[in-house]
Amino acid sequence: MDTWEWGDEAVDGYTYITDVANLNNGKFTPQTVALMRGLHEVLGHGALLAYLVHMTLRVVEIHRVLKPTGCFYLHCDPTASHYLKLLLDSIFCAKGQGGEFLNEIAWCYSIGGKSKEHFGRKHDVILFYSKSKQYIFNKAGASISRKLNTHMKVGVDENGREFQEKTDKKSGKVYRYYLDEGKIAEDYWLDIEKVEFADDFWSDIETLNREARERLGYPTQKPEALLDRIIAASSNEGDTVLDAYCGCGTTVAVAQRLKRRWIGIDITYQSIGLILKRFKDKYVAQWGMFEANLLLDGVPRDIESALALANRKDDKTRKEFEKWAVLTFSDNQARINDKKGADGGIDGAAFFMIDATNNGKCVFQVKSGGANRATIATLNSDRLREKAEFGILITMDAPTNPMRAEAHEAGKYKHPLLSREDDRIQIVTIAEILAGKRLDLPMARVDVIKSAEAVGDSVNQQSLI
Repeated sequence: MDTWEWGDEAVDGYTYITDVANLNNGKFTPQTVALMRGLHEVLGHGALLAYLVHMTLRVVEIHRVLKPTGCFYLHCDPTASHYLKLLLDSIFCAKGQGGEFLNEIAWCYSIGGKSKEHFGRKHDVILFYSKSKQYIFNKAGASISRKLNTHMKVGVDENGREFQEKTDKKSGKVYRYYLDEGKIAEDYWLDIEKVEFADDFWSDIETLNREARERLGYPTQKPEALLDRIIAASSNEGDTVLDAYCGCGTTVAVAQRLKRRWIGIDITYQSIGLILKRFKDKYVAQWGMFEANLLLDGVPRDIESALALANRKDDKTRKEFEKWAVLTFSDNQARINDKKGADGGIDGAAFFMIDATNNGKCVFQVKSGGANRATIATLNSDRLREKAEFGILITMDAPTNPMRAEAHEAGKYKHPLLSREDDRIQIVTIAEILAGKRLDLPMARVDVIKSAEAVGDSVNQQSLI
């Protein structure tokens, strides 16, 4: 909740939720309105209430578009789970809504540090609701792998099939448990369940460690196994999965693999860029066909939409223009500078190979307007401070002759292993990026984000980020 604050956006949201007009037209249930008014009295103006206002506005819309047979999962930590459960009860389970609370799932893990001042905090909460009493729930998808009893001996029968034997202590009868069939035998077959259905305490899925092959460097990345269980349990092939806070795209990646249609939404272009890179790495052989089926909305496609993103009043949203410019030009290879406050004039950085043991560096600065000769001089100074081989200015305006002259004064970089020279300071316009111009560093780039494992799955779903 440290990213939330009680400001104009929170005030407007709270006023909108508690407005009598919205109560009368059914936008919010009476229970939701009463709950928000009560939380306002209890919590006062602060980050937590701002977060709950935000979630109320979003979850109401998610509930509106959810199919009658659909389900809703909300992942959170115990800090706010009790407030969020009250909120979801008021939206899904209020009189006339028809929904049901199904489970509060504790996802338990062991990775990470522990405080010496209290018991270890080693679980997150997943709240599970349905929109109606007729909802999809696939028992096979909600299963966990049966762990074989280690005290049972493994043998091989006359047909070469592996089995385990167990003796019934009361009857003395010997039962065989065939590993490939999930059945037991005593001269005849007895059907038994091969799988065990998961309960509401998930301890068989570990969070990602630093060395996990899935890991992409995103701070809140979830393991695919977690989304595998959720998506397989509550949807069928061809159904649509919506993740309204898709982050690095684990939900949409799993949905794609499980042959679901999907919609992913995120406010940060950094997330969108990472998802595009994740799919490009994974479906490298079919990327052209895959990209053709992606529908992207909210991403600048012309100068007018780029200007609109750059000139937003909200500073947090304006920062997205810088991220979009750097990540698009670098083909999602750059690392964004996320430091709060002064960024030292650097909005991002990318790396390239000099030789087997050394990398070179390229730094980026983005200007939505007002770039001049002094801008180039400052960028070159920042480049030298950062010990970077290249500095690239991405600008909305066309470069002037004095800007080009200042960039020329910075000289050229000659790669020690290649017969090419490149300007140390380069100027790229937004118009050029929209026309398809991309970063061209000498020799191979070194990705700052780990590549996803490539696969050869067929790609036939239309998707939206």
